[in-house]
Amino acid sequence: MKPELRRVGTSQSPVVTVDGFSGDVQAVIDIAAALAPFSPDAKTHYPGVRRILSERDGDAWAYVRRTLKGVAPFLGGAFDFVHFDLLGASFSMVTARPETLSLPQRAPHFDSTDPDYIAILHYLGDTPGTAFYRQRSTGIEAITDANCDSFIAAARRESAALSGYINGSNDSFEAIGTVAGHADRLAIYQGRLLHSGLIAEDMNFSPDPRRGRLTANLFVKGYRS
Repeated sequence: MKPELRRVGTSQSPVVTVDGFSGDVQAVIDIAAALAPFSPDAKTHYPGVRRILSERDGDAWAYVRRTLKGVAPFLGGAFDFVHFDLLGASFSMVTARPETLSLPQRAPHFDSTDPDYIAILHYLGDTPGTAFYRQRSTGIEAITDANCDSFIAAARRESAALSGYINGSNDSFEAIGTVAGHADRLAIYQGRLLHSGLIAEDMNFSPDPRRGRLTANLFVKGYRS
C-alpha cells in the first residue's frame, strides 16, 4: 500500500489516498458481481444503483471488515480518531446518463454536516475520480449546520443553469482539489466537503459491475476520546 495525505481548500481539510489498497482488486469486483443486479437508491440523489451490504453478505462483509481494519491507522493519523463506528457500506455504480439528471444531481453534494462523518471510497476500476468544490456565490467548501441553508438556497437558484455532470470548475462552483480514480485506490475524506464524481459524457453507464463505474462506499463516525 502507498498512502498519501493531501489537504484541500481554505480549511486545509485532510484527504487521504491509499494506492494498491486491497492488493487484489479483481477479487473485490468478483464479490460485487456475485451480488448483482443492484437497485436504485431511493433515499438519496445518487445517480445510479447500489447494493447495501450487511453481515448477511458473507464475502462482501468480510471485505468490509478488512477495509475497516486497513483504514484504521489512517483515520487515526489524519483525523485524530481513537475509534470509529461503521455507519454504512455499499457497492455503488453510476448509471444515470447526463441528460437524465435531476437538478440536485448536477451540482456537488455533501454527505453530512458532522465534521467527524468520514467517507471511504474504494475505486474498483480506473475512472477520472472525484473533485472537491467551493460554491462561488457563498464561498462555502464544507457544509455545517450554520451554513447548510445558505448553500442549499444558492444551489437551488443556480442549478437550473447547469447541465449534465459537473466536471471541474464552472460558473457556480470552483474545483479546489481532485483525486484521480485509479483502480484499487482508496480515498478518505470528510463527508461535509462539497464533492462530486468526475463523470465523462462518454463513460460506460452499464449496471454490470464488471463493465461499469464500480466503487465501494463506506461511511464511518469517528471519535477522539
